[in-house]
Parts: sequence; C-alpha cells; structure tokens
Amino acid sequence: MSISIQTNVAALNAQYYIGQNQQFQKTAIQQLSSGYKINSSADDPAGLAVANEYAGQITQLTAGVQNATDGTSTLQIADGGLTNISQILGRLQTLASEAASGTFQGNRSTVNNEYQGLLAEVNRQAANIGLNTGGVNNTNLTVYTGGGSNQANSQISVDLSGGNNAVDATALGIGTTSVAGGGTGISANTINLNNTATTFLTGTSQSFTFNLNTGTGNQAVTVTVAGGGGGLSGTQVISSLNNQLQAYGITASIGSNGTVQFGGSTPFSVTTTAAGTGPISATGTAVNTADYNLTSTTFATIVGTNETFTVQNAGGSYNVSLSAAQTATTASTLTAINNQLAGSGILAVQAPDGTDISFQSSSAFSVNETALAGTSGGVFSALGAQAVTAPAAGASATGNALAALAALTNAISSLGLVQGLVGAGENKLQYATNLAQSQITNISAAESGIRDADVAAAAANLTKAQVLQQTSLAALSQANSAPQAVLSLLKNLG
Repeated sequence: MSISIQTNVAALNAQYYIGQNQQFQKTAIQQLSSGYKINSSADDPAGLAVANEYAGQITQLTAGVQNATDGTSTLQIADGGLTNISQILGRLQTLASEAASGTFQGNRSTVNNEYQGLLAEVNRQAANIGLNTGGVNNTNLTVYTGGGSNQANSQISVDLSGGNNAVDATALGIGTTSVAGGGTGISANTINLNNTATTFLTGTSQSFTFNLNTGTGNQAVTVTVAGGGGGLSGTQVISSLNNQLQAYGITASIGSNGTVQFGGSTPFSVTTTAAGTGPISATGTAVNTADYNLTSTTFATIVGTNETFTVQNAGGSYNVSLSAAQTATTASTLTAINNQLAGSGILAVQAPDGTDISFQSSSAFSVNETALAGTSGGVFSALGAQAVTAPAAGASATGNALAALAALTNAISSLGLVQGLVGAGENKLQYATNLAQSQITNISAAESGIRDADVAAAAANLTKAQVLQQTSLAALSQANSAPQAVLSLLKNLG
C-alpha cells in the first residue's frame, strides 16, 4: 500500500462516519424530544400517510362522540318531558273518571276548567321539548358519529317525524275533549253565557216550556227566568233554570261553545220564547238527544182503521194499536201510546212543534210500522222500520267525560310509543358512543405503532451515537496524524 501526503483516505473515511454519526445522534435526540419516530415525511413516507389517515379517523370519531353525547342529552330532555306529560294524562284520566260517574255531585264545569288547563299544559310542554306538531324534534333526527365505511354507516337515525310522534294535545287526539256536563242545545242559539261583559234579561224575562215524561205521565212545565232591574250573569241564568228544573231530572248547563244546554235522562222537548237580552237569541226548540229518540213528522188524527206498530227493546216486544178515538188530540195519543208501552222504559212526549210525537229512551229500541191508518192520519206515514237516532255523545251529563276517557286511553298508548322511540334512540346513541370510543382506542394504538418513538430504543441509539461520535473523532485525529510519518522518511535523505 502506497503512502501519500496528497490524499488522506483514512481521514476522509473518518469524516464521512462523523457526519453519519452526527445524523444518527440528531435523529435519536429528535425522537426523544418529540416522542415521535416520524418527524418528517422523509423519516417514513408510507408510514406517515397511513398514520395521517388514522389521525383523521380519530379526529372524526372524537367529534362523533361529542355529537352522540349532545344527541343523547337532547333525547334525555325529551324523555323527561314525556314522563311529565304522562303524569298529566294520568291526572286528566282522574278528572274524566270523576265526571263520567252518574253519581258525581260536584260541579262538572269546575272539573272541566282544570281539565282544559291541563290540556293547555300538555301543549306547552310538548312545544318546550320540541315534540309538538312540526316542532324542532318532530322530525327524523340524524346524529353523525363517524367510523363507518360510508356516510350511511356513520350516522344514527332516530325517527320522530310525523303526527304520530308528536305529543301535543291535538296530535294525541285529546285536543277537543271535555269533561263538562253535556246537554242538548237550543236550535239556532248563539248567545255566549261565558261573556262576563254581558248582562242578561235586564228588566225582562224569558220562558222555557218543557213537554216531559218522568214515567208518571206527560207534563207541560214552564220555567221563567227573570233578570230584574240589574239583570243576570250567565251563571246566574243557569242557576235559576236548575232551581226550577231539579225536580224533573233535567239539568241546565253552559256548553263548550258557551250556549245554554239541557241534559238528563228524562224524555223531554223544549220550546223557548224570544227575549231581546235573554240567554236564547230567538224562539228555539230542542228534543233530548241524550236519549235514543224518534220523532214523527206527519202526525194527525186517524181516519179509518187502526194504525199498529211494534216497539222492541232488550226487555221485550210491545205492540201498539191506535184508533181514531185515541188520536183525537196529541194529549190523548200520548196517553194511549204510553199506556201500551208501560214498563218498557220507552216514553212518548209531545214534540216541540206541539203536534208530533217524540219517542225517547235511555236504552236502545226499534220501531216497526205494521199497519198504516186506514184512510189518513196516524203517527207514521210509511210501513216498516222507522229510523231511531242514537244518543249524541255530548248530550248527556257523562257523555263528554266518557268520550274523553276513550280518547285518553288512546293518547296514553300513543305517548308510550313515542317514549319507546326516544328510549330506543338513547340506547342506540349510547351503543354508538361505546363503539366510537373503542374505535378511537384501537385506531390510536395503530397510529402509535407507526408514529410514536420507542423511547428505550431511541435512548440506546443516542448512547450508541454519542460513543460512535467520540470514536470517529478519535479516529479522525489518528488519520490526520498519519502523514506525519512521511517526515521521518525525509529526514534520512539529508
């Protein structure tokens, strides 16, 4: 091997390795300082790309967990409101049950005031939790949780849309219910007795003529409400009517539209006189629609042979035969009919027109005309079955309350379905949160395996790099001193 003073190959090698050892030491120090083994794209281009994808997924899932938490909070607020509405429905059932009893001795109007107030409270609370019809939560709620292979798998859906999932009084089917005592209103009457600014019958009076049958025969009863000099309020008008009608089993009350109405199981018809400031706007009539009822429209004295018809109910069949003599007047006709229907629970009273006959009963019945009057007249003008009208739901004292109870039963069922959807939604979001947190943990571990520094290995590498740096410097020193050996050769030349 030649000896040269121009090119010191050993020094060049030592310098090269000094540079390598410096870089090695720098890398180890950088890893220990940052905690990452990938600190630039050059460190591991492929690994960095995968790690960045993992980091993006973790960021998305972390936001998704927050979204799910917010969604769960929203549903929990709704859940609490639904529980409260359920308690209100329970109170509404209590009020309706009280008013639905025929033996209830309280004031149904007072009970109905509380009932209507609670319906308004149902609407208020439904709006507050966004589950009124068209409310902010009465929709298909979607919560983006991330972590899925596509958009659909990254979202949780809680479908609370549509009228079936709203819980305001209208959506629950109880918005128009009432537990007020029912009754039959007077035809064409529009006077609102609830108007506290109005005084009725000042200086005048109004009469109500009732044709009724309490089971002891037909009666014509006239009750008169007088206002005196100061007039009467709406409630005072009703009180005056009830004081006079109490003995006949007929009750006056203020209907849901504010007008006077009459109810009770006693068969009756009523005609009113006109009064300028009275509770009835003009002359009007009514037939007790709280009973099953049938009113003739062509009654006249029989001419010729007898008229016959059969009246039937759950208690049996009753054959009625009417002759010309028996039908000379409406009063005699009523007497003849009621005598032949005695014990049936079906009673005949004079219709409001003063001529026709009204058949009424608290129980269902049918009427079948078997023979018309020989020449003319009679109660019915056509052979066969006659149309009997069933009781109107709101015409009896308990009818409104009974209808309300049926509606409340359905409302509670509907509310339960919404509660089920909200509860299931809470569970779905909790499961989605659990999955997202699990994914965050596992993806973080995968990212860590690629990006995080192995501190023990980096520390060992730093020590190794420092030793190598020292040895390479020592080697460079030796390499730099090697050309001096040439001088000893040159000394001999002298």
